[in-house]
Amino acid sequence: MATKIPVTIITGFLGSGKTTLIRHLLQNNQGRRIAVLVNEFGELGIDGELLKSCQICPEDGSDSDNIFELTNGCLCCTVQEEFLPTMQQLIKRRDSIDCILIETSGLALPKPLVKAFRWHEIRNAATVDAVITVVDCAAVAAGTFASDPEAVEAQRQADDSLEHETPLQELFEDQLACADLVVLNKNDLVDGQTKARVEEFIKQELPRVVKIVESCEGKLDPSILLGFQAAVEDNLDTRPSHHDTEEEHDHDEDIISTHVILNRAFDPEKLRHQLQTLAQQQEIYRIKGFVAVPNKPMRLVMQGVGTRVEQFYDRPWKPQEARQTRLVFIGRDLNSFEIESQLTSLIN
Repeated sequence: MATKIPVTIITGFLGSGKTTLIRHLLQNNQGRRIAVLVNEFGELGIDGELLKSCQICPEDGSDSDNIFELTNGCLCCTVQEEFLPTMQQLIKRRDSIDCILIETSGLALPKPLVKAFRWHEIRNAATVDAVITVVDCAAVAAGTFASDPEAVEAQRQADDSLEHETPLQELFEDQLACADLVVLNKNDLVDGQTKARVEEFIKQELPRVVKIVESCEGKLDPSILLGFQAAVEDNLDTRPSHHDTEEEHDHDEDIISTHVILNRAFDPEKLRHQLQTLAQQQEIYRIKGFVAVPNKPMRLVMQGVGTRVEQFYDRPWKPQEARQTRLVFIGRDLNSFEIESQLTSLIN
């Protein structure tokens, strides 16, 4: 019987650095033939495009055949409709694939996805090698996406009606609870004392002993991330979830994705300030996309978590490619018209 294809699930909250981690892994694959499934929240596939632009990919884009984008909803809710057909395609190509990486959306639960590997269509051909949970150290320290224990306690003392965790905190805890390894990313943005406090908080949330490794810009040796042989699908009882007693979980319907596509270039600094202003005016969790810059042959990638915006040039614009600015915004109760209006009115 052929060896099962090992599958590594990369999960973590919005903006934690999952795509950056996978990009580094692909660029340092040590000869491994890696297929990637990317599940995005929203129909504009930014993360998939970033992975396709990896430096290891030839100019003709042939290696992009191993990058699959699932953008029609949260993978943990559409496993059968979206995930199963893609996995069946990959299983047919098992002789040319050494391992598979699955990047879940920042709002996805990993456990329903792992359960799919028990299905007879998959279980004899693939196994979950490990679940890797990526954590944005600076965001956790700021209480942006996972409630700071001290801040929560202060809120509870001030408000007797505050009895339940927020859905976002539950999601963060479920992503940690399913982990075989926690990658503490962006720790270079905090001091040593803050990092230690975040690590202690994470340890308290983990239901069992799980190693925590530090990462800066996703730069980790592949041997740290691959080869666990955990067969996670056979070991789910030790990975509790807030949704274990539910047939399926409900998403916060107020969290939406909206995108803006503009046929114009932007001054990066002015655009960054405008995006930070928008993040202060609206409850925006995540900004990501590509920006055309005047008189620049390179495509600029912008990524924002809250009001923190990072940028880098990833590749030259292709000769036949439209030099558009494409940005995705994920957040709660977003005013799409106001976002587009402010960007459209921005003068370089």
